[in-house]
Amino acid sequence: MLYMHGMEQTAPLPSSRGRGRGRAPDPQRVAQTRDTILQSALTIFLERGFEGARMVDVAAHAGLAKGTLYLHFSDKEALFEFVLQRLISEPLAQMRLEIPPPGQSLRARLDRLFVPLLEDFEETGRASVLRLIIAEGARFPALAAIHQRLVIDPMMEAIDEALDSVPDNCRLQVLRRFPFIIGAPVIMATVWNELWSRGQKADTREVMSAFLDLVFGPI
Repeated sequence: MLYMHGMEQTAPLPSSRGRGRGRAPDPQRVAQTRDTILQSALTIFLERGFEGARMVDVAAHAGLAKGTLYLHFSDKEALFEFVLQRLISEPLAQMRLEIPPPGQSLRARLDRLFVPLLEDFEETGRASVLRLIIAEGARFPALAAIHQRLVIDPMMEAIDEALDSVPDNCRLQVLRRFPFIIGAPVIMATVWNELWSRGQKADTREVMSAFLDLVFGPI
């Protein structure tokens, strides 16, 4: 109670302005928003390329205010990094955590690491993202650097770990020198499907399996 000049006054009620400040955001709602942003960002990047994509277009496609998008991602590079993390980097990291059974062959280990990532490679958007990197990476070094850090480097580390798990021989010496050869079928199938498939696209997963069979023999 407040008293002024002998008169009793009731303390004013707190203003509703600012209610909820400091309240932690709902994790489920944040996750849903980021999932929506992911799908919209993927759509805009694939439709317009990295150069043509704009944050305002992603926000509009997602049904969000531009300011809301910037609360989650500071710029277009950060948004593209998020797309790569969710599409490729996180699944690859999970596969690397799996402990291979004792005595597993190199062929089986490489199959376990990489072939699942190629399941529905075209349908998931992973192939289109790779084509975008090939097309625009030279003009946007930051784009290529993000892809190398999140995708290429972890894949090369996983290949090195797999090679170190088996006895050395002449074939492995070549692979140790040029480990990126393991990824060559993915690049070739992606380019083939874009330029020369004439509507009959190769299944990237099957191409990779066929390559591993040629190099190491069937599982």
